[in-house]
Amino acid sequence: MKIGIIGAGNIGGNLTRRLTALGHEVAVANSRGPHTLTALAEETGATPVPVEEAARGAEVVVVTIPLKAIPDLPKGVLDGAADGVAVIDTGNYYPKQRDGRIAGIEDEGLTESRWTERHLGHPVIKAFNGTYAQDILDRHRPAGAPDRQALPVAGDDEAAKAKVRALIDELGFDTVDAGGLDDSWRQQPDTPVYGLREGVDGVTKALAEASPERKPEFRG
Repeated sequence: MKIGIIGAGNIGGNLTRRLTALGHEVAVANSRGPHTLTALAEETGATPVPVEEAARGAEVVVVTIPLKAIPDLPKGVLDGAADGVAVIDTGNYYPKQRDGRIAGIEDEGLTESRWTERHLGHPVIKAFNGTYAQDILDRHRPAGAPDRQALPVAGDDEAAKAKVRALIDELGFDTVDAGGLDDSWRQQPDTPVYGLREGVDGVTKALAEASPERKPEFRG
């Protein structure tokens, strides 16, 4: 597939490494410009592009940047993507540590990914937000392996969700359907599933045990 990745930090960089290794055509962008991605491009064979071009022709686009930077993305950043593009949001809200107070999340009670979706103007699928970046490289396993890790995946677009779950399976991880985007609070920071390294049963149990109450340290 043709895949665009917006953000070349730990998650974005390691997804670039794994997806190119699997044979996908990856375009990768960051806020500092393609010239800063030369080393990653040489290592992986990915194509460094400006943010405005990352989604061009892509069947999957991964948005993996700090939440506070979402409103700064170029208007129409997803224009030119393939019909039926699946947009993966890996973001998390860290009001005290990084992002500051975001009114839509705090005052309207939006889930983090619903807030991101509104800014992007396109449905998103929440995945990889509680995954350790190094695990993408180190903990992938073939289907059926007893120690295969599972990742929660939330979103409203069932076709896009199916596409994302199939891609995660190809990357070497099981998935658990975590419901619609309004249910994605179950996998936000400080929930039982966040950072959990377990299989389908463990992830399913952790999602069920989540509380919608956001602790003070995760409120702005």
